[in-house]
Amino acid sequence: MSDRDQVQALDQLADRCAPIELLIADVDGVLTDGVIAIAADGSETKRFHVRDGLGYALWHRAGKISAILSGRQASAVERRAAELSIAHVLQGHDSKIGPFRDLIARLGLEPRQVCYIGDDLPDLPVLQAVGLAACPQDAVEKVRQSAHFITRAPGGKGAVRELIEVILRFQNPL
Repeated sequence: MSDRDQVQALDQLADRCAPIELLIADVDGVLTDGVIAIAADGSETKRFHVRDGLGYALWHRAGKISAILSGRQASAVERRAAELSIAHVLQGHDSKIGPFRDLIARLGLEPRQVCYIGDDLPDLPVLQAVGLAACPQDAVEKVRQSAHFITRAPGGKGAVRELIEVILRFQNPL
């Protein structure tokens, strides 16, 4: 990529970041490394990265809204969302586009004001509907091809924090 192409890409990313008010994240493969550990008693555990937690604190301090939209249902997600003051937790949705549309309508937002970060094929309809589509660097290829921004961090290793810092940096340049 030439220097001119890089500048143009940064300008396009800045334009996409400017109106973002709502950050929606998938869970498995984004907020976690995608591993689902099930103990002998049937309980499920997930590993969340502390950097993403501080990222959400920065996001909320900037007056922004956050949500989780997951195809699976897990009590660990409810607990982590509560710890991070994530107000909107939508779980157990095979198709994510309907809950996405319902949420932004309830919040009075337009798709261009939303950033979604996902990593796998069920995320594609929402990624294609938002103003800023993002994914971790280890997302499946089709998702990577649809993303406006790909984090350097893999899922579960601070990808959401990296995304938050990029959006806020473009919205509040020094």
